[in-house]
Amino acid sequence: MAKFDYSNQLTGKDIARGRVNEAPISPKHAIEIAGFIRGMKLDDAAAYLKDVVALQKPIPFKRFNRNVPHRKGLAGWDAGRYPQKASRVYLRLLNNVRKNAEYNGLEGDQLRIVHVSANRGIRRRSFMPRAMGRATPKDRQTVNIELIVREQEA
Repeated sequence: MAKFDYSNQLTGKDIARGRVNEAPISPKHAIEIAGFIRGMKLDDAAAYLKDVVALQKPIPFKRFNRNVPHRKGLAGWDAGRYPQKASRVYLRLLNNVRKNAEYNGLEGDQLRIVHVSANRGIRRRSFMPRAMGRATPKDRQTVNIELIVREQEA
């Protein structure tokens, strides 16, 4: 397996990192969630994403918003969706970063997301079976996500 490095080279004793490689989710959903949770507190981001999985709160789609309908509850934006599968992956990543921060001796409730990046990963080739013994080629997309949190002063 190849060695992956973080795109943002933050250093210090008050940071914790986490990474997900080749997650089988939509790149557009992952990029929109990354832009939304950047700068939030870790607990607030996790609570919001739990509401997204429960279809209570939408994620605003600011970049990939062509033919995206309006949703109630969005302040300052109209278009949005409920990307449940991508939100579950982000929740696992946030939990992983919280555990890494606790291992480094950081306070769990003082963590703020300073860097989050979602990039398209490799495409996996697959085939969709069709009628009469035929098959249609299909590419399955993956996403690489990295997240860095920093402990904020109270």
